[in-house]
Amino acid sequence: MKILPLAGAAVAALVAIFVILSVVSANDPDKNEVRVAFFANISHAVPIVGIENGYYSDQLGQTQIKTKIVDSGPEAIEALFVNSVDLAYVGPAPFVNGYVKSGGEGIKIISGAANNGASFVVQKDSTISGPSDLAGKKIAAPFVGNTQDVSLRNYLAENDLKPAEKGGNVIVYNIANPEIYTIFAKGEIDAAWVPEPTATMLVENLGGKRLFQEQDLWPNKKFPSVLLVGRADYIEKHPDIIQKFLLAHEKSVEWINQNPAQTEATYIKFYKSHTGKTLPENIVHNSFSQISFTNQIDSDAIDLFAERAYSLGYLGRHGYSLDDIYANTMEIIQWQS
Repeated sequence: MKILPLAGAAVAALVAIFVILSVVSANDPDKNEVRVAFFANISHAVPIVGIENGYYSDQLGQTQIKTKIVDSGPEAIEALFVNSVDLAYVGPAPFVNGYVKSGGEGIKIISGAANNGASFVVQKDSTISGPSDLAGKKIAAPFVGNTQDVSLRNYLAENDLKPAEKGGNVIVYNIANPEIYTIFAKGEIDAAWVPEPTATMLVENLGGKRLFQEQDLWPNKKFPSVLLVGRADYIEKHPDIIQKFLLAHEKSVEWINQNPAQTEATYIKFYKSHTGKTLPENIVHNSFSQISFTNQIDSDAIDLFAERAYSLGYLGRHGYSLDDIYANTMEIIQWQS
């Protein structure tokens, strides 16, 4: 795991923005909590470690942090729109989908959180070696509109394949990761496009073959898998809280990259408390090795996710705009490459 930090000037500029804006909400009586949604996936280690290590509570002081663990990106986006959470850690595809369908209102990107961490895994005795072998096969990915779902369907389209519901001959199942694991174990599907730790569990526990890692299909071998996003009204109303939350977020990213073994132990503890199950150390270690944790926002990759989602019909058929997706003036801040 390696850190990909924000440029020093960018951090200073962002903090300055929030300090200036904080005057507006300094006496707001309705700012005693921040509600945050994230997944139990390893790629969401930033909020998990930040909460387990007390970074958010230390920075937020009197402001309480309330957490909501969700199963999918679309669920997290819906929670933002119905005002049941204020911030969320979510993949780029569901964010773009929610942003465009809301007419560019309601949600903004605040920071990057993680890159990579998804794989295409086939059964141990599979004869699948490439896209030409996928006709007639059954493939699973998490929920419709989720980041892995968009990537899978785009991969099919790029290779002149269609899912069965679009008149093609590839059967795509959209179900939660635990259910994907179950039907993969039963041999009821031929392959799965899944995030960590599910991908490594299919390989290590069930003998699956990792045909490729998703980053192998992307420019520079990386793609954003988790972003920190928030409700636009909350960000505007509580810039002081956002500033403090960002400082804790950055501290969590730094600690993860400097303390890989402790990070893995922290995740194992969290996962057991959340699910009642203990993940083997080798599963956790190998899963973390697939992911980079970072504050960086890859705007080009987010644009590409939007293009792919649009081509699949997820963003409607009348065009779309991403002109105002970043919180405040973040779109003009130069992020370190």
